Amino acid sequence: MPPSYALERLLSAGGSKLVAGVDEVGRGAWAGPVAVCAVVTDLSEPPAGLTDSKMLTPARRVAMFDEITAWAAGIGYGEASHEEIDALGMTEALRRAARRALAELPTRPDVVILDGKHDYLGAPWPVRCEVKGDLSCVSVAAASVIAKVRRDAYMASLGLGEYGFADNAGYPSPVHQRALASLGPTRHHRLSWSYLDDLPRWRHLKRHRDPQTGEGQLGLFG
Repeated sequence: MPPSYALERLLSAGGSKLVAGVDEVGRGAWAGPVAVCAVVTDLSEPPAGLTDSKMLTPARRVAMFDEITAWAAGIGYGEASHEEIDALGMTEALRRAARRALAELPTRPDVVILDGKHDYLGAPWPVRCEVKGDLSCVSVAAASVIAKVRRDAYMASLGLGEYGFADNAGYPSPVHQRALASLGPTRHHRLSWSYLDDLPRWRHLKRHRDPQTGEGQLGLFG
């Protein structure tokens, strides 16, 4: 089933007049920022075919990006850099990126729908966590597309063809793995990530791993 306004309408009926859907991308990448997008709508008919960005082809995501930009009542986008991730951990990095995204909205929302089961935003924002919200909620699905397209475009703009960022956006891939093994991490890589444990030649670059980082610390070969 396509995303609906069921949750947005439920929250609106409870007194939350302006509802923002929020989604993130880049949590599990080895390089680049984590990005968060916030979208508010007027509950009008969404672009045809809108769904979680992972369900769309790259070309369809780009086309959908333009449609969402023209349709949404408000869009905010925020990032936290790889340096912030290394220094503060993923939870705090996500919080900062989300707050930056929400600050870009034209009007402060009354409630935020976060995709997933963990509230990384926290007070003073009223938050409703929704597992697979990017598949079920229109505003969250729209946020997932905007976040994915913008972050992917940034990662591609870095060049670094040996690492394949234009295709893998900094996530694990065979090309990325081979480049890391032979060339080591670039200045865009997260140096607290555990992929460095599998790279004896570059292991000395490892920074203290904040225990909050949790998800995304995948080994290079497992």
